[in-house]
Amino acid sequence: MGVTSFVLHPRLKADAIFIADWVLSRVLLMDDSRYSWLVLVPRHQGAVEIFDLDGSERGLLTEEIARAARALKDITGCAKINIGALGNLVPQLHVHIVARNEGDAAWPGPVWGSGTAVRYDAAAREAMLANLRARS
Repeated sequence: MGVTSFVLHPRLKADAIFIADWVLSRVLLMDDSRYSWLVLVPRHQGAVEIFDLDGSERGLLTEEIARAARALKDITGCAKINIGALGNLVPQLHVHIVARNEGDAAWPGPVWGSGTAVRYDAAAREAMLANLRARS
C-alpha cells in the first residue's frame, strides 16, 4: 500500500474536513451542511479505480465503506445511504457515502452537482466531527 507517499487531491482538501485515518482510507466530511456526507479516500497513491487496489485492499475498502455508512446512518437516522465512486472531477480514487432523506435539497436526484454547497457553521461542524470521531 502506498500510504507513505499519499497526497490528498487539492479539490478534496478544499471541499472536505479531515475526520480520521483508518487502516486503508482517509475519512473526510464534505463541508456541505445540506447533507451528511462522508468521503473515504484510500491512501494508495496513484489509485484511480477500485481495481487499482489489490484484492485485500478492495476487501478492506468494502469493510471501511460499511463502517462509515453504518456510523452515518446511526448518527443521522436517515432513510437511505447512497454510496458512489464517480471520479469525474477528482481522478484520485474516493468513495462518497451520503445520508439521504426524502425532501433533502437534491431529492430524489443525486447530490453531485446539485446547487451550491452550504458550508457548516463552526458549531455545527464541530458537533458533527465530534459525533463522527466518537464512532470511528
